Amino acid sequence: MSENEIKFIDRETGKLCTETVMGDKALRFAYDTLAGRVLWPGLFYTGFPSWLMGKFYDSSLSHQSISKLVQLPGLRADEAEKNWHEYTSFNDFFTRRLKSGLRTASPDANELCSPADGRLFIYPDVDSKKEIPVKGAVRSLEHLCTRQLDGKRFHVAVVRLAPVDYHRFHYPCDCYQNENPIKISGKYHSVNPIAFKRAPDVFVENARCVTDLDSPVFGKIIYIEVGAFGVGSIIQTASGGEHKKMDEKGFFKFGGSTVILLMEAEKIKIDDDLLQNSGNGMETLIRCGSRIGIKL
Repeated sequence: MSENEIKFIDRETGKLCTETVMGDKALRFAYDTLAGRVLWPGLFYTGFPSWLMGKFYDSSLSHQSISKLVQLPGLRADEAEKNWHEYTSFNDFFTRRLKSGLRTASPDANELCSPADGRLFIYPDVDSKKEIPVKGAVRSLEHLCTRQLDGKRFHVAVVRLAPVDYHRFHYPCDCYQNENPIKISGKYHSVNPIAFKRAPDVFVENARCVTDLDSPVFGKIIYIEVGAFGVGSIIQTASGGEHKKMDEKGFFKFGGSTVILLMEAEKIKIDDDLLQNSGNGMETLIRCGSRIGIKL
């Protein structure tokens, strides 16, 4: 296996897969070369490049870019509620809804489901004051949330979305949302694994939204959407109040993006295959609504 390849396990098939990275050469230039790292302040430390990209991808001028995206391995264009030719812009397709019935979850309230399509990595039983366990990271879960977590231990589920994925995110269980998300300003690094070699604190440094959820089964869940380079916006389509499992919470516009769940470790048992894959340093490709754990 080449060290430059990004591998993951497809949960549906059990097969080891290689990720096709959109903009691979540009990412490797930005993170693997000295010349690229010199450009970091202009590329990643302000939102302007991402804002500019967002404006283009919102416009009809970007329509021709859809055809390039749908050709990437792993993108299921046939799942979209419309034919890809019918979308008016790249972001219109990128934020597509799916045909009815394609993402469902078990009705069992004791099962927690994935909030999004993506590549899932589990960090089990993490002390809230310890560094986020990415190699080289120096900041903790409390830095990620920008609050005190009272020394609790959490299972941390990181769902990394690639451009080929469905980019709407959902509630993982029946819950109550206490308030609108807290927006935290920050940088706009890529969330691709290529970036973590040079910027391991990406999740803590990037712009993000933090939402507190209360579940009658799983207790407190902290739900975090992380912005990244090229993400024009993190759009919240839901607000405070009661929500059912798999209700839509929002969506990402173009760019690699991530959903992180912090779950009280004493209240949930993570599925064994996800723990095993993560323990082997491997992400698991998972679909929104698929079970990730059960009540302890």
